[in-house]
Order: sequence, then C-alpha cells, then structure tokens
Amino acid sequence: MPLSTPVSRRALRHSRVIDVQAYVREDGLWDIDARITDIKSYDAMLASGPRPAGTPLHDLHLRITVDRELTIVEAEAASDSVPYPGFCNTIGPAYKLLIGLNLLKNFRRELKQRLGGIDGCTHLTELAQVLPTATVQAFAGDVWSTRDGANADVSQDKPFQLDKCHALRTDGAAVAQYYPRWVAKAPA
Repeated sequence: MPLSTPVSRRALRHSRVIDVQAYVREDGLWDIDARITDIKSYDAMLASGPRPAGTPLHDLHLRITVDRELTIVEAEAASDSVPYPGFCNTIGPAYKLLIGLNLLKNFRRELKQRLGGIDGCTHLTELAQVLPTATVQAFAGDVWSTRDGANADVSQDKPFQLDKCHALRTDGAAVAQYYPRWVAKAPA
C-alpha cells in the first residue's frame, strides 16, 4: 500500500539515496558495498563554494568484507563527492576500525564508539548502520535457510527470523499460519 497523496503541491529540494549490494566471493567471503548520495535540486552555496543543482554533495562508498558468521574481515571507505574537499575525504582509512566487529553482536554500539563524532564521518557512520540488516537479508535463503513454505518445519532449530520483527512474533498470526510448529502457545 503506497503512502497517501500529499495534501499540498510540493517541489523536490533534496534527495538521499542509500544503496547496498551484496556479493558472494569465490573464497567464500562476502563483500557488502554500500553507497550514500545526497543531491540538491537547486544550486547550493556551500562554505567551500557553489554546488550546481543535481551535483552530489555527498557520494560516499563503504565496503566491508564479512565471513559467514558476519564478522568483518576487511573494510574500506571512499569519498567521491564531499562538501569540504581535502578534509571530508581524508577519513576513509579510519573505517578499517570496523575490522573484527560482528554485525550481529553490538555492532551499532561498537560503531559509534569507534567512529562516532569527530572520529569518523557522520554520513559514512550512518551508512554503516544499515549493514547488519542488509547483510542478514543477503544471507537469508543463501547462507542461512529461512525454511519458508514447504521447508518451514524441517529443522529442529527455530528459524532465525522469528521474533525479530512484529510480523514474525512467535505469538502472532503470521507465525501460526506460516510456521505453525514454532507458534508460542498461550499459557494454560
């Protein structure tokens, strides 16, 4: 169901796009490539000078390489367009600090501790926050069996996605319908 029709005419002023691509590598590791772009629909005057309409204020890239347990084994960042050239685009090497973190074990807290505030780039660090859920989506059905449909009750292990969101709560109707073996029964 789409959003409702806007109540007033409006004009686009700013666009932010976040794109995440996941690649399985020949060596069994996964590269997760993320990109964030910010574009104004008008000529913007920045402290560093004018930025023509349609030209990115930010065009930033972040790649992490993870193993099958979602531990980061390599990381790199690049900044193609920034508001303060010669300054913003020097922080890339700091994102090596992501190496050793696990996307499922306090990743966002550790990210903030290592690269929050002046220790990182606000936009690259914000981009990194989407990596856990994007990588889980990449792994679902490929690295991890989601056991959807006919395979829902084959394994003895509870499907990893249950109790991770409101729709797939084990005491809810979706689990009762699609994962009946795992539905939580009300106490008698």
